[in-house]
Amino acid sequence: MWMPSAAVRAMSLAGSEWDKLPPGADSRTRGVSVAVDRKMAASLASGVASLVASTALAAGAPGDGGTIALGAAVSLTGKYSIDGQNTKEGYDLAVRRINELGGVNVGGRSYQLKIVYYDDESTSARAAQLVERLVSQDGVQFLLGPYSSSITKAIAPVTEKYKIPMIEANGADRSLFTNGYKYLFAVLNTSDHYLRSAIDVVAEQVRKLGKDPKSIKVGIAIENDDFAADVRAGVVEEMARYGMSVVVDEKLPPELNDMSSALTKFRALKPDVLIVSGHAKGAVLAIRQLSEQRVNFGALALTQCDAAQIVEQFGKAAEYALCATQWDRTLAYKDRWFGSAEDYAQRFEREYKHTVTYGSAESSAAVLTFVDALERAGSLDREKVRDAIARSDLITFYGPVRFDSTGKNVGKSMALYQVQGGKYRVVAPAQWANATVIYPAPEWDTRR
Repeated sequence: MWMPSAAVRAMSLAGSEWDKLPPGADSRTRGVSVAVDRKMAASLASGVASLVASTALAAGAPGDGGTIALGAAVSLTGKYSIDGQNTKEGYDLAVRRINELGGVNVGGRSYQLKIVYYDDESTSARAAQLVERLVSQDGVQFLLGPYSSSITKAIAPVTEKYKIPMIEANGADRSLFTNGYKYLFAVLNTSDHYLRSAIDVVAEQVRKLGKDPKSIKVGIAIENDDFAADVRAGVVEEMARYGMSVVVDEKLPPELNDMSSALTKFRALKPDVLIVSGHAKGAVLAIRQLSEQRVNFGALALTQCDAAQIVEQFGKAAEYALCATQWDRTLAYKDRWFGSAEDYAQRFEREYKHTVTYGSAESSAAVLTFVDALERAGSLDREKVRDAIARSDLITFYGPVRFDSTGKNVGKSMALYQVQGGKYRVVAPAQWANATVIYPAPEWDTRR
């Protein structure tokens, strides 16, 4: 069944909260690619909704020139808006590239890709509502994940209920993969692995200095969410291997606008290592307040600091920070779509005029994994596509993608940066490293 393009666009816009938008708001704010009259969109949507839901809006028309629609609720406003925009840019770049190369070949027919977006406003309840809308009103058959573990956790039961395959790239909570979900797959590593290597590299350096890692004291400040709790759990588990002790264990405030309580304790108890996990906003907060208040540390380990652009924003204040990363442009991975990791990074930066983050890279990888599965399935039947996803075994510019029975990607591992000379240098694991970690970091008063 062919669907007029105006009707498809109207379905993308149906239900959007137009009245909340300021005059002149552009398509990035709306989270959709086209602006049409609201009444026209609603009228078209109501007229075709029941027809679309049971046929092929998401699956595309049965012939050359059809469209496969992937649905996505992404944080374009709210506290995750920086990360949400990175997610969207990664999705969009992959879709453009796939379409440039002729689209997706499914059973001998060529389809273009598109994404139907909604803004989840960085809230779990809103995201769950929007996924219900994407499936039951817009007729979407395949989903890309949101940003954050907490929002992914809210969406997963909905996709499971409707048996809609979802490949996500930005929800790393390990508990997502302990519920027996059959339709949820993640291309990234789980969050308990994010900062384990920070503890390992510190232990290695301490030994080189002739000291026992047991002497190391650690201060922890994390956001009160599942992702950060997993990061903390992985760090604590790794610390136990070396006999290190936690001397500060703080929760960051919900709005991530002040960490004075943790800083007071850091200053008093003088931990050797500081662990901070609060997504991009938390990384910005940590660098700003640690530098303003001149709180010294041997090592500072952060999550999402490249997404937060700490080097670009803070310059020398970001020096020596250790940063967890899912991906780096120097990795020796290649694929048939983008070429090498460096090729991908250069294209991203040409198009978006800012530094690529791993959040965008893994989002693009999620789209590529869908494309690979659709082509191998040779069908738009979502059960066949789900089974093809489960059997994925491919190399992308982002790295290997191979899922275990729970939907986790067991083909790749995390890496660790340190900011050195205003650059992100890979310091772990050893086979990827292009620099040696500097520990302890110089005190603020002696930095140049």
